[in-house]
Amino acid sequence: MREARLVEARATLELRAEEVLAQHELAPLRWSERLAPEELPTIEGFEVAHHYQAGAGAMAGDFYDLFRTSNSRFAVAIGDVTGHGLEPAITAFQVKNLLRVFLKQFRDPAQVLQELNSLVCSQSRVDGRNEEMVSVCLVVMDQAAGTLRFASAGHPPAWFFHAGNVRPLRSTGPILALDPNADYFSREIPMESGDVLLLYTDGLVEVRSGGEMFGEERVASALARDPRQPMDILCKTVVNSAAEFAAQPFGDDVAVLAIRYG
Repeated sequence: MREARLVEARATLELRAEEVLAQHELAPLRWSERLAPEELPTIEGFEVAHHYQAGAGAMAGDFYDLFRTSNSRFAVAIGDVTGHGLEPAITAFQVKNLLRVFLKQFRDPAQVLQELNSLVCSQSRVDGRNEEMVSVCLVVMDQAAGTLRFASAGHPPAWFFHAGNVRPLRSTGPILALDPNADYFSREIPMESGDVLLLYTDGLVEVRSGGEMFGEERVASALARDPRQPMDILCKTVVNSAAEFAAQPFGDDVAVLAIRYG
């Protein structure tokens, strides 16, 4: 029954997407705005900024989200579906909505990814889309406890500025849809005023200048140079640095999300 509901839900999303795409030549951009919205909710006690830049190619499956899960907790998610075109974009939209559903049931981000991976693998078998895989970094911030709890399914490492140092928040399990029996685990970190979390999709770090990639360390360096700068400036600085490094338009979509506590 669960798989049947997923197939039905995806069919509805495909129909909706096709209707949107048929309405206007700028429809792919409008669909991207569902995955990476220009407006995110305001969370008291946090400074939030984000930047999304469409690549030169077809529609991609980059997405991000931020929403409250309780009075004292909120979730931050960023992810990317492999491939380009309508199907990865629809998968991204579905994954984004499923994350919200599961976070209403489970407090632990690893358990959310476990459930999500099971469903994505089941759906891939049903509809034959075995080539689509999804990377996700999921973070739950608890204002009452002063903690950050995260799990990551094969996503590029987020960078966390804490106690004067920048540390990576690396994967805690494989990319989704790779293994239906995959295990995921969470890590919890205390938060202090001035801490900064910087998340991004792989389109940022995989831009090239000749044979060299921009890479994860350059993202970390941009945060380490000035973690006290406004978050919107940080996002733009990282993206502009990658653009200057590549000296050509991004071939893939790029999403960046930055959050400062306190």
